[in-house]
Amino acid sequence: MLRPLKILLSLHLLFSTFLYSQTIGTINLNGNKAFNKSEYFEWINIFPGQKMFDGIKDTLKKRISFNLNQRGYFNYRFDVINFDSAKAKNKVDITININEGVPTYFNNVNIKNVSKADSNYVISAFNNLSGEIFNKFDLENTISDVLTYYENNGNPFTVVKIEYFDFYKDTSNGKNLADINLKIDAKKKSRIVKIVIHGNKKTKDYVLIRELRIAPGQEYSQQNINTLPERLNKLGFFKPVKKPEYYIDSKGEGVLSFNVKEIQTNNFDGIIGYVPGGRNNESGYVTGLVNINLRNLFGTGRAASIKWQRLNRSSQLLDLNYLEPWLLGMPINLSTRIFQRKQDSSYVQRTFDISLQYLATDVLSAGVTVSFESVIPTDNGNSRFTVFNSTIVNTGLNIKLDTRNDLYSPTKGILFINSYSFRRKTINGPSKFIAPVTATNINLQKLELSFDAYFSFVNRQVLAVKLHGGELRGPFFEASDLFRMGGFNSLRGYKEDQFLGSRIIWGNLEYRFLLTDRTYFFLFFDNGYFLRKGDADRNIPKIEGDKTGYGLGINLETSLGILSVSFAMGEGNSFSEGKIHFGIVNRF
Repeated sequence: MLRPLKILLSLHLLFSTFLYSQTIGTINLNGNKAFNKSEYFEWINIFPGQKMFDGIKDTLKKRISFNLNQRGYFNYRFDVINFDSAKAKNKVDITININEGVPTYFNNVNIKNVSKADSNYVISAFNNLSGEIFNKFDLENTISDVLTYYENNGNPFTVVKIEYFDFYKDTSNGKNLADINLKIDAKKKSRIVKIVIHGNKKTKDYVLIRELRIAPGQEYSQQNINTLPERLNKLGFFKPVKKPEYYIDSKGEGVLSFNVKEIQTNNFDGIIGYVPGGRNNESGYVTGLVNINLRNLFGTGRAASIKWQRLNRSSQLLDLNYLEPWLLGMPINLSTRIFQRKQDSSYVQRTFDISLQYLATDVLSAGVTVSFESVIPTDNGNSRFTVFNSTIVNTGLNIKLDTRNDLYSPTKGILFINSYSFRRKTINGPSKFIAPVTATNINLQKLELSFDAYFSFVNRQVLAVKLHGGELRGPFFEASDLFRMGGFNSLRGYKEDQFLGSRIIWGNLEYRFLLTDRTYFFLFFDNGYFLRKGDADRNIPKIEGDKTGYGLGINLETSLGILSVSFAMGEGNSFSEGKIHFGIVNRF
């Protein structure tokens, strides 16, 4: 008896050694109806060319059985699983014959402990399963939807427990059915009683809390909680803020806890140069740029900025801004601006603005602006006309929609700004250029629209699309009235404010590759159009043009702020004629 056993064992070892040294040739599946072959092959995760291994038959059965059970097919059977090595040397063809049987269907869903207030949604959600094939994934998705409902209605700690399934056969139609028995423990309603913020060494707590717009005792809503980091990110005071934690403290009070990390909000951007005097005993002059931004004064959210720029001997500008957020504790921002432009030897333009912006929600606001402007022609010692001496009273309205998820490097959302202003212009002189037919009281209308959109289709890659347009309407326009286009913030590849027009449109297309949350490399294409209507009475010809610019750049998050550097080429430029645009990104 021992000798035949040894022979049998030797043959088994020989067969196993031979079988498991072979590779899989083909895998054939027969009998499938409810699921296609590609789904089965994905389930078994065994492929032609793979080596045979011990227990492969059980593995095939186990993987197919698991996936059929997940999808409501419990009455399947394997008619045969064959291994055929006769066709090719060292290769085994696998044949699987299966009978899937009939599926099992959801029938009744019995739910315990559902309150009257929640019953409509919860019962309706589970009743949608009735009559459907007993699919584990559908059941899990429904439970997930119900838990989300509870999270958004003050019950973040809700538990849905499956007590048991009741499987049976309906004798009237022969269907396999299953009843589900559930129990819901919704816990006590949760409210946000306290907000705790960690890491804000400089910024006052109340600045963040008012931006969150959470009233004390407000009912917990996960949907609302998910938007809170974006609200703080729009302040621009912190590194990207993560979702807060919510817990119940020892007093039984709900606490919402944030962790923030402050960034540098005071930025200095400047370059100073000296141009020596030329011929005819001209004196030298200082040129350059000084740009100071204080975006969180004393941790209160107040902001101020000072910009001085001198482009050449005769042109310079000064721009002062101040923002008072949440005036008197109300959701109203007050901002003021003092601006002066000295343009060549033509004129000096001075403007004083005051604006009120009502923050209707965290994404929608509307504002009103009143400004006073004066334009004074430069006395150039000759009789050449430049601009009229004029005063302008400007009133304007605007609406703003901002759903971006970050101030500096958004990956989703839009920014839409639409503004309209009415300008009452009074011409005061010079008298020698005012003819009897010259209108001295002029009404001008100014319309501007800005739209930015951000899309992320691939991880850490963002497509940014921007469009800006403006139009002036009135009997005639002077240089001081016109829109300006060109340079760092509009049409790259050209000088700052190179083009003037009563109608302008420019668009920017950027493809960004994120290196960190706020550092990214980008490729861009800019296109702009400008039109300055002709004025025969003042010998001003019609000027219009369509310009393009393209290039690449990088935005770097540094201790000084967000530094943007780009290299751009305009139409007809050679590489040596390309423009380098750089500066600290200012989101005043």
